[in-house]
Amino acid sequence: MATHESRRVVTAALAGNLLVTATKLAAALVTGSSAMMSEAVHTAADTGNELLLLHGLRRASRPPDADHPFGHGRELYFWSFVVALLVFALGAGVSIYEGVSHVRHPAVIDRPAVNYVVLGLALLFESGSWWVAFGEFRAAKGGLGYLEAVRKSKDPSTFIVLAEDTGAILGILVAFAGTAAAVALHRPVLDGAASIAIGMLLGAIALVLARETKGLLIGEPARSELVSSICGMAREHAGVERSNGLFTVHLGPRQVVAALSVAFEDSLTVAQLESIVSDLEAQVRRRHPEVVSVLVKPQRPEEADFQLAPGEGEG
Repeated sequence: MATHESRRVVTAALAGNLLVTATKLAAALVTGSSAMMSEAVHTAADTGNELLLLHGLRRASRPPDADHPFGHGRELYFWSFVVALLVFALGAGVSIYEGVSHVRHPAVIDRPAVNYVVLGLALLFESGSWWVAFGEFRAAKGGLGYLEAVRKSKDPSTFIVLAEDTGAILGILVAFAGTAAAVALHRPVLDGAASIAIGMLLGAIALVLARETKGLLIGEPARSELVSSICGMAREHAGVERSNGLFTVHLGPRQVVAALSVAFEDSLTVAQLESIVSDLEAQVRRRHPEVVSVLVKPQRPEEADFQLAPGEGEG
């Protein structure tokens, strides 16, 4: 299920982007700045992205039904992938188009002071949103490094907002530099060049987001600590000779399906097997509530469909 923290991060980003979009658009129309117009389009796209993420969080939180017995957790992954595509198509594409257009047909920036004031306000708003997202991401990553945490995260909403806000802050700095250079050097073409640079920055961020969300969409395993824990519970249970291995896949940030291959003692009766399986399932769900389904498959070790990875504690 989607967490309350994820919703808070996305909502804070949405509120900030609504304010920033309005101020940037007004400044772009007054000054005629290409970089500022690119920034306005960029922030407007981010605003739409936050709405899509909230939509994905809402749909992912729906309970299981007859057609979706494991719930709707992957709705969040789907909408996160759509957001990554939109960052590339709208944010990067429109910014580069605006930049190329102004490089070919440079226009002098009127009232550059308006740009500076608006960029300063935008930096303030975006920094507030960034700080909320960074705080939640830092709390969730634990002892992992930041890049490793992005790769291993199963909740894309937080790192998408963090990446968007980081791109927004860097874009504001590029727009400021482009405006200042265009005015100081009397070369309005530099304003268009700044717009192209913003587009390239957004394109790079979009590619990273698409790569990470694609992995979640097609299915990623649970963290190794959970795998070791479940295999350890099975191995220590009376009547179990060996836990052969475990297959897991995330259906959502807090939804995991697990399939466990176990070698039981040959002397057990059918009733005893059923009791052990039922007890294992209950034990796993008590210790790991994110595991929504546990499938236990009796198998000999040499016939196991999946094996333990090195270091996961073979029994």
